Amino acid sequence: MAIFEKGVIFADVDTSDSDCWRLDEYLKRGGYQALKRILAQKVTPEEVINEMKTSGLRGRGGAGFPTGLKWSFMPRTMPGQKYIMCNSDEGEPGTFKDRDILNFNPHAVIEGMIIAGYSIGASVGYNYIHGEIFEIYQKFEEALAEARAANLLGNNILGSGFDFELHGHHGYGAYICGDETALLNSVEGRKGQPRFKPPFPAGHGLYGKPTTINNTESLASVPFILRDGGQTFMDQGIPNNGGTKLFSVSGHVERPGNFEVPLGTPFSKLLEMAGGMRGGKKLKAVIPGGSSAPLLPADIMMECTMDYDSIAKAGSMLGSGAVIVMDEDVCMVKALERLSYFYHEESCGQCTPCREGTGWLYQIVHRIETGHGRAGDLELLDSIGNQMAGRTICALSDAAVFPVRSFTKHFRHEFEYHIEHGKCLVNHRWC
Repeated sequence: MAIFEKGVIFADVDTSDSDCWRLDEYLKRGGYQALKRILAQKVTPEEVINEMKTSGLRGRGGAGFPTGLKWSFMPRTMPGQKYIMCNSDEGEPGTFKDRDILNFNPHAVIEGMIIAGYSIGASVGYNYIHGEIFEIYQKFEEALAEARAANLLGNNILGSGFDFELHGHHGYGAYICGDETALLNSVEGRKGQPRFKPPFPAGHGLYGKPTTINNTESLASVPFILRDGGQTFMDQGIPNNGGTKLFSVSGHVERPGNFEVPLGTPFSKLLEMAGGMRGGKKLKAVIPGGSSAPLLPADIMMECTMDYDSIAKAGSMLGSGAVIVMDEDVCMVKALERLSYFYHEESCGQCTPCREGTGWLYQIVHRIETGHGRAGDLELLDSIGNQMAGRTICALSDAAVFPVRSFTKHFRHEFEYHIEHGKCLVNHRWC
């Protein structure tokens, strides 16, 4: 773990300290000050939401929707139970920031969820934690126990009259449960498959009640925003891209890890912070926002800054902030084959275009990779993708198509060489 900039989530956190996640250490760093002020001064929920809007915080899970605006959608004055949920189901290849937040700074998430619950009128929250990080789920449960013992959770928090309970919920490793409505079904004990929208969770969510769902990093940013002010957070980024962002840098770099930097930081600087290219190799391509984001070649990526607007203008997405770096020795056909296999395996099978289409995409890329490609395969990939994208309940189908389109667009010559010669252009053999 390497944090080079003073930011929000890991500000002043010494991640080499094995006890940095404990409540007493979080309190020393100013933890729960925002919650205490809100409850002691009876700050209104409207004031909290307005501060969130001022911060410019956009959802850090991939969609980038303004968090304050999302909170305002909740029918707070409607009688009955309401829920706040944290989506910690981090299962996309290349993404590993949320697990580090929960591992090193879980109380930031807890405090953020309590404040969110106060703001939207929810008295119960759930944190849905990815099934393959069980030890982090256990640590989160310990952090919850610390917060309850300090009267920061439960009934009549700090004598304020505000009640809020928070539970961890352990998933079982299904990538599809990263979709917010599949996550709701999973918590309810049903098959983790996405729901039709509308109705949206803000009106009909968990157990049919109004529910707001935010990403781990989004909620971990809340305490800082409410403690130091929304404008302070906004000023750390650039217009329309407020604050800092965690980027999970992996692939062919010298120092892979999580790096917290202001939005708008040049990609070249982020690459330098990660130690540059491993072994002095040349940069070939980058997937800037997790495996579902379209790939960008080196010449385009080196001109980008790490923010929602710059990456979108370049033809990709900031997504979850998972930056997958590829050097000159990477065979793009082999890389796409592996990604296509992942989406084929993780499709829940509910929608025919995704259930059948992801399998077809993988089969075609696999035969190209193994030297059995046919003339017309690239056109067939385009045709199948056109029948998949935008035609399913959730975005997994689109997530499978985006890599295929971008790989074959920017590195079409490699695919054509595989088809014509039955071997790899990069390695001059079957990969």
